[in-house]
Amino acid sequence: MCVWWYKAGMDVSGGNHRHEAPWKRMSKEELDNQYSPSRWVVRLGAEEAMRTYSQIGNEVTKRARATGRSLLNVPYGDGDGEKLDIYLPEAVSEAMPFLVFFHGGYWQSGSKDTSAFMVNPLTAQGVAVVIVAYDIAPKGTLDQMVDQVTQSIMFVQKQYPGNQGIYLCGHSAGAHLAAMMLLADWTKHGVTPNLKGFFLLSGVYDLEPIMHTSENAPLLPALEDAQRNSPLWQLETAPTQPADPACRILVTVGQHDSPEFHRQSREFYQTLCQGGWKASFEELHDMDHFEILWNLTQEDYVLTQSLFQ
Repeated sequence: MCVWWYKAGMDVSGGNHRHEAPWKRMSKEELDNQYSPSRWVVRLGAEEAMRTYSQIGNEVTKRARATGRSLLNVPYGDGDGEKLDIYLPEAVSEAMPFLVFFHGGYWQSGSKDTSAFMVNPLTAQGVAVVIVAYDIAPKGTLDQMVDQVTQSIMFVQKQYPGNQGIYLCGHSAGAHLAAMMLLADWTKHGVTPNLKGFFLLSGVYDLEPIMHTSENAPLLPALEDAQRNSPLWQLETAPTQPADPACRILVTVGQHDSPEFHRQSREFYQTLCQGGWKASFEELHDMDHFEILWNLTQEDYVLTQSLFQ
């Protein structure tokens, strides 16, 4: 069943809206504006919002590492950038649930070393948290990043085969990478991870508009690259059936995210519903693109509660 929490009066109908996507009528300047999340924050200036976001990420990661229950820079592949951090709860068991997190930063910035926002609230509830590094551009291509994320999930499953479930969580570009895992052919990799849920926070699911912004330079040389790495496009053109119909997907967007981020999230949710996935959509009240993540440091935050459930 698909569940929708949204403002009254919004169009929640299904259907392929790509041919009439409003971004195609936008100038490059307007697209740059729509796809620059820091320009849409309401409580802070753009630079202050980014500074605060980095500061909180640094502080919470230091606190999480200070508990002494972390395994840092664990290699999940052979590459220098293929490392992950594992934060363990006090009571470690073979049957722990795992939340695996992929950071944002437009595939060009961000780090696992400043991304432990949700670690302390979740480990206090018995959940192990894994924060994954991947090779950002220009060193890494999008194809490589998707492959690295795939490898990291296989690694967690192999290391903890008795896990109670693996839940993927990504923010912004990280939500895109997590969503690409809906398309993974796990039989080809010889490991089928015990995926139980996806938490997609303010993501980008159709990369074609990004080609026409100033963010694109190191990312998408051709339309085929954008389409191959767009979960929305892939699910619309070659639908993938849910391997586990019980696997839940929560697509969220901040109230103060840009209209394009809203449209992307809404259309991805609709596409999931049409494909038979067990999806929910939620607009997080009075949250901007960065607050949606940094509030995961709070146990009583609505999204933290969703992770607990």
